[in-house]
Amino acid sequence: MTIDSLRVVRNILLRSALISFGIVLFSYAVTFGCWDCWLGMANKMYHMDETQMRWLMLGFFTEVKFFVLFVLLTPALAIHWTIKKEIAKG
Repeated sequence: MTIDSLRVVRNILLRSALISFGIVLFSYAVTFGCWDCWLGMANKMYHMDETQMRWLMLGFFTEVKFFVLFVLLTPALAIHWTIKKEIAKG
């Protein structure tokens, strides 16, 4: 791969991580901002109490955080480091 193609892949991964982080923040704000409404709907539709709902939300946001950090951000930083090293090497 050329350095230009590595830059494109790096930029795509960094932008994807940034967009994902923004979506996660928005989801977090909506979920916990309207917690009473969500809890009422989950209780009626899925027969879940508040404890089950909290564990479900904790698991969801943990999995999303894992995806953003280790699938998008870590490879982007590794590619960035590789580009810097190749440019310094000449």
